[in-house]
Amino acid sequence: MPVIRFVREGRDVECYPGENLREVALREGIQLYGLKGTLGNCGGCGQCITCFVEIPEGTAAQALTPRTAVEDQKLRRRPDGWRLACQALVQQSLVVITRPQVGLADKTAQIEQALATPLPPGPTSWPVVSTPEEDADAQPEQGPAGAAEATADEEG
Repeated sequence: MPVIRFVREGRDVECYPGENLREVALREGIQLYGLKGTLGNCGGCGQCITCFVEIPEGTAAQALTPRTAVEDQKLRRRPDGWRLACQALVQQSLVVITRPQVGLADKTAQIEQALATPLPPGPTSWPVVSTPEEDADAQPEQGPAGAAEATADEEG
């Protein structure tokens, strides 16, 4: 699975390829929002721009889906490495800085440390889940010989 390394929180979190970055962070208890964003976020629609994160240089450009038109418009005066978590889908392992507007003590050293430890590449697709019908089809059927053996065991 792709791994998201959250620098500020010092945590690595696994997710499936194609999962929404905001949803993964919230599911894992990662704080994306400051006070204003906590009180007034848009719920992931890309309208409030309170879920922005920074993707540091050195992280593969293809780790997230390309910027959406909403991001281009909302982040036009922000640094190029900033993304809206609600608009980004995780494709590969990456490093993320949450709440980049707040500042991070010794940011350069923390980013270097986060990038120094290799991230696992993760799979390129979701796991295949079989249906109950497929599981039943996979079970070997007992023929008449199996039924006869069971009857003999019961009588014995």
